[in-house]
Amino acid sequence: MKKHTKQSRRNFLRATGSAATAVALAGCSGSGDQETTTTAETSDPTETDAEDTTQSEQEEPARRLELITTGVRTLDTVPQTTSTDSAVIVNIFDGLTNYYHGQAEVRSHLAADYQISDDDRTYTFTLKDGVSFHNEATLTADDVVYSFERLAASENSARGHYILDTLGVEHETETTTQDGEATEVYSPGTLAVSAVDERTVEITLQEPFHAALQMLAFSPFSVLPEGIVDDVPNYDGEMTQSEFATNPVGCGPFTFEKHEQDAEIVLSAFDDYHGDGPHVSGVRWRSISDEEAQFTYATNKNADIFELPNAHYDPSKVSVEETDDQGRDVGTYGPLRNDETVDYLRVPTITSSYLGFNTERIPRAPRRAIAYAVDQQLITEEVFKGRYVPAYHFTPPSIYPGGADAYDDHAENNYPYGYNESRLDEARRVMEEAGYGEGERFEFTLLVYTDAWRSIGQLIRDQMSSAYMDIQLERLEFSALAGRLLNGNIDAYGLGWAFDWPGPDNFLQLLYPPNTDTSADGNVGFTNWGGTEAADRAANAWENQVQANVGPGEEAQQARNEGYVAIEEANWTDVIQLPMFHESQEMFSYPWVEYPKFGGGGFGQLKKNEFRFVGERK
Repeated sequence: MKKHTKQSRRNFLRATGSAATAVALAGCSGSGDQETTTTAETSDPTETDAEDTTQSEQEEPARRLELITTGVRTLDTVPQTTSTDSAVIVNIFDGLTNYYHGQAEVRSHLAADYQISDDDRTYTFTLKDGVSFHNEATLTADDVVYSFERLAASENSARGHYILDTLGVEHETETTTQDGEATEVYSPGTLAVSAVDERTVEITLQEPFHAALQMLAFSPFSVLPEGIVDDVPNYDGEMTQSEFATNPVGCGPFTFEKHEQDAEIVLSAFDDYHGDGPHVSGVRWRSISDEEAQFTYATNKNADIFELPNAHYDPSKVSVEETDDQGRDVGTYGPLRNDETVDYLRVPTITSSYLGFNTERIPRAPRRAIAYAVDQQLITEEVFKGRYVPAYHFTPPSIYPGGADAYDDHAENNYPYGYNESRLDEARRVMEEAGYGEGERFEFTLLVYTDAWRSIGQLIRDQMSSAYMDIQLERLEFSALAGRLLNGNIDAYGLGWAFDWPGPDNFLQLLYPPNTDTSADGNVGFTNWGGTEAADRAANAWENQVQANVGPGEEAQQARNEGYVAIEEANWTDVIQLPMFHESQEMFSYPWVEYPKFGGGGFGQLKKNEFRFVGERK
């Protein structure tokens, strides 16, 4: 079986722990990860911290960076599943490669150098010399072997499929039986990751994978001291997993100080860091789940950098001074209610949000009617105040074949349902031709899990009422929505996806058609797409153009690109997952702090050793 051809539905839910929640948060700029927004709010966080910060400045002349989080569940690299967890973890741990400045491009990090074999399957990394962990141990190849084995074998790992299936490191499996069902699982100790010598690591893949170096930059691949946690077979372990999750040890730019659940997380600068900086004395994330409290905390100048919720965002206060070749807007915003004008940065992120359909319950005619009725531009303006951009492909613009200009050109000239317009007459015509009318209306339930998705659902519901369609909206917590997806008990749903590796195949795997069962061979998209000419086109493109050319090189890339476009157009034909919007992330910062423009990976991918204070807090 080709790698990525079929992922299990359970793997989808493990993946969407970060992906779906980090994306379809709908207009909740500053709200962070949906799964972590249920943390209890601390008492009066907006009042007590002004004194706290002043005291910190007196005690720490280098000054501590002050940020906001909606809450963090764990600081352990392998069970973490949320973007808010990852935003802290990337500052405690380092990996072989790194998304430098949050860009989709990767650079060597703990690796000083690497070589790739002629068959593109074996990667040999030479480690930096003299890298220290926070416990004063020195980095060796055995640490990498242990860390990757833990990712694959630990019972606490929620990300083992990334190293075993997505990256596809060679390994052996063994058969286990649970509830009378035989399952193939990883056989501990068989992972093809080996220490050639003290500073050389060799990793062998089952087959070439064009995004191998990008996958290694993902935070679950962070390197830990060998044997530090006791949950890895054949290692004794120095700490229990629960101890490590609350007192982590890495070799990143900051060391762990404290984590008070639903209150704060504090890190301190690591003096022996192998890279540049840190240039601040530490970082504190204050845990605040309520958007109003976040806004008050930020405008009281308790946070140096923050996001603004939609309720307090005024597009007329944005002054863009520069737009670069990545579509990033740089300028100022203000005044805030505290009369301050702050620095402004808007970055298109590598995300997609979409309306998904269970094709066994929603026929093609209603799906196409909704596509005609939906005006993606109107949704981004009315629901998101223009902060996001309309989506017409499942692949985000920055990684679409040919880039954002090619994305726009293909959509504007080929999208069949109306580019930046609603075509309700066509929606009614499609329904009438399928036999629907006032006496035969189509009914279904749309599942949503955020306020903004509910607003989108209301817009669609009201539009489709005049096209012989009655839509019931059901608001669920994400965990409940995930359960319904797993059980197949869905008509339609609003969801989002962020990249695990920055390639179209990471997104388009959700559209692979052969997914008509609920077993482990089911497709991750929950659409049950199949049996149509368009589904056959998509399957052929995925198997013969994408998966037959998974390795690096321009020829393979060109073949994949053609397949990607074919899959996008097949999705247009059958409307399996209707693209709705691509997120942008906007960050607001007071002029006394400076940080690099980040890329499509988002603000959370920035390591805070890249931050500097350039003036006094006022």
